[in-house]
Amino acid sequence: MAESIEFREAKYGERMIEVRIRFWTDEIAEGEGQIKPKHAWTSGVVRMQRNESHGITPKNPRPFNSLMDIPGVVEKVLIQHGIKLHRISRMWKYFKLPTSTNSACGGYSLFCLRGRCL
Repeated sequence: MAESIEFREAKYGERMIEVRIRFWTDEIAEGEGQIKPKHAWTSGVVRMQRNESHGITPKNPRPFNSLMDIPGVVEKVLIQHGIKLHRISRMWKYFKLPTSTNSACGGYSLFCLRGRCL
């Protein structure tokens, strides 16, 4: 059964979905409650911003411990909030479509190999 798609109006400033990355800055400066400007640790949290138009209510932020963790944590946050991403045309070079379209998906699934959908 096909998924029902709902379209709605969104005011300016609420059309985009925002994911925020925040870096810890504690204990870098010597004094209590002070910061060293433009300095941060390589760890922090990824959080979703509230967006009424998209029906997004932020859940708890997810921590990351290195810069290498950020893409995976962003992906988990998007999945946790039910966000579905659509590839832009420049992304097609990363996905090889099968030469045959005899598969159940018509050759459009990313996981379609030799006419067999996975």
